[in-house]
Amino acid sequence: MFKDIVNFIKSQFPNQDFIPLHEPRFIGNEKKYLNDCIDSTFVSSVGAYVDLFEQKMCELTGAKHCIAIVNGTNALHLSLILAGVKKDDEVLTQALTFIATANAINYCNATPHFVDVDKETLGLSPTLLKKYLSEIAEVKNNICYNKKTGKKIAACVPMHTFGLPLYIDDLVAVCNEYHIPVVEDAAESLGSYYKKQHTGTFGQLGTFSFNGNKTITCGGGGAIITNDDDLAKKAKHLSTQAKVAHQWEYIHDEIGYNYRMPNLNAALACAQLEQLEQFIFNKRELALKYQVLLESQNIEFIKEQKNAIANYWLNTVVLKNKLERDKFLEQTNSNGVMTRPIWALMNSLEMFKDCPKGDLANAEWLEERVVNIPSSVRL
Repeated sequence: MFKDIVNFIKSQFPNQDFIPLHEPRFIGNEKKYLNDCIDSTFVSSVGAYVDLFEQKMCELTGAKHCIAIVNGTNALHLSLILAGVKKDDEVLTQALTFIATANAINYCNATPHFVDVDKETLGLSPTLLKKYLSEIAEVKNNICYNKKTGKKIAACVPMHTFGLPLYIDDLVAVCNEYHIPVVEDAAESLGSYYKKQHTGTFGQLGTFSFNGNKTITCGGGGAIITNDDDLAKKAKHLSTQAKVAHQWEYIHDEIGYNYRMPNLNAALACAQLEQLEQFIFNKRELALKYQVLLESQNIEFIKEQKNAIANYWLNTVVLKNKLERDKFLEQTNSNGVMTRPIWALMNSLEMFKDCPKGDLANAEWLEERVVNIPSSVRL
């Protein structure tokens, strides 16, 4: 039934017995920079490559500040703290997301509050959020509260799913109306733009991941970006165990976190960033080929929307129903082509099943139909 698709994917990744969903490519200065880092003996969270990585991220995204973090989940956790999220607060986010988004909220002892997505972007819907907030939210003294629970709605965390920019400017406008800070989960969207502005720069803070399966990787690794001088200074302080600078004394003035990216990881990240433009060109070329093929097979391919430039981190198809989705997954995987369904909705997981939520009709529809297909940079 899906033989043509399997054969096409194999033609794009020849000489591989098994084609993974997304594997890293180390074809630049990675070994050179790692050796240089080892020779310098600065392999932990202080070193020239950490500084260079932060500089390169600012140049790429247009953000004023970047703080290198050990991974994307920790970057999101720290950003929520910086945004003012506290115990027993609620944080709006999408149910259709990777679990790190919801986990980071829980690390703050706050409660995820799930809202629906748009089908065409797979990201949090500004229109549906506005409608939902008009029903459940009230603003008192410039603070937003959930009328049903009485709890403060302290932040909103939208995610640019699979590198596809959501309607982020409209979403931020809705949140501003209700005095809700926005922390962008841009973990998957490095190199993606909306209205010529890099994802992660629309909200108060933005976060990225450089895990082994991302467009570029340094094994682990994450980053926080912001244009706010005070938040940037606080982020660096808290991520280094809140240590007060001194020539020899060990003084810590609040609870801090061991969240700074090691120089070893930063060396790898710098080499990968040098190749990002070519990687994305390659991935966008593959996405266009997928689009042409899949539409000829009457299968929907999720593509960037108007005013968006996507990195196409993971190429995404939408099957007609759950039965067809399962057949697609079985036939591709049994023929050496790795595909996977989208994540289970967060509200369906045991630890989040009692969290507040709105109508999730779009997310539920997508959960039954969405599949990711191989998206590595082709050699």
